[in-house]
Amino acid sequence: MLLRVLGDITPVVEPLPPNAALADVSGSVRYFGCDTVEIARLVRVRTLALYDLDCAVGVASNPMLARMAAHHGLPGAVCCIPETPQAVTGFLNPKPVAALYGVGPKTARTLCKYGLDNIGKVAGTSEATLQRILGAKMGRLVHERARGVDRTRVVPHVPPKSTSAEWRFDRHEVDGSVRRGALLGLAVDIGRQLRTDGQVTRALTLTVHYADRSTTTRTRVLPEPTAHTPVLAGTAQALHDALGLQRARVTALSLRAEDLTTVRLSSQQLTFDRQTESARRLEPVLDRIAARWPGSVGPATLVRS
Repeated sequence: MLLRVLGDITPVVEPLPPNAALADVSGSVRYFGCDTVEIARLVRVRTLALYDLDCAVGVASNPMLARMAAHHGLPGAVCCIPETPQAVTGFLNPKPVAALYGVGPKTARTLCKYGLDNIGKVAGTSEATLQRILGAKMGRLVHERARGVDRTRVVPHVPPKSTSAEWRFDRHEVDGSVRRGALLGLAVDIGRQLRTDGQVTRALTLTVHYADRSTTTRTRVLPEPTAHTPVLAGTAQALHDALGLQRARVTALSLRAEDLTTVRLSSQQLTFDRQTESARRLEPVLDRIAARWPGSVGPATLVRS
């Protein structure tokens, strides 16, 4: 729905699954006769009017700042970061280093060990020092982004680099078997999406949301790129079991397939397991049945009604 709205404003739209997108409106400003903030407000109004959905919109000079502006802005509002250096540093510097786009939990923990716990401190650190801490490539990337520099561009029609699915429980779920059943449902959804798009994933990330609003995130690299549902489900459930949650009150589970690549460019280990091979050949058939008659096929233990 969001892509339809953005497509009526600019052809340069890059999807960001599951619920976001980047749009380059530099060519639309003159056409609509208004500035970027007014175009952002137009997106919100059209989304509300056509689909009764509100959205947060970030406006900035590059994709990284726009993502962060949308994420840290007020819900259902337009957050604009002016192009002046003072505005960029004023927005970035007070934020924790984990909020910097491209900095994951592991990199954030490493930087915090050296006292670099916010973006301003990272921006004030030399590139050479960051490279000694993080390595040459990551150190250079973090050095640039802490100063608001992002060399990427909005690329329309690019295949998604990740796909995800989420399960929200009706209550605070403490039963591990129910959570594992939910993960099976998420793996089925992601597997079908990957096979429909002709893609395979190299890694899975599980995020567990708790009743106190905290989260735990774990990632596992797969032995080989795959879109095979049993492998995805087994990996997701192994990530869950490794957390040892016991009586944790869980409100939601998110599963994300990352580092996607087209199936034509991937390799697969040959196997003499006829059952596995038969299951892989059957999956496309089941996908077509599920697409035509939703809910008609699926694992017998699937928790969805």
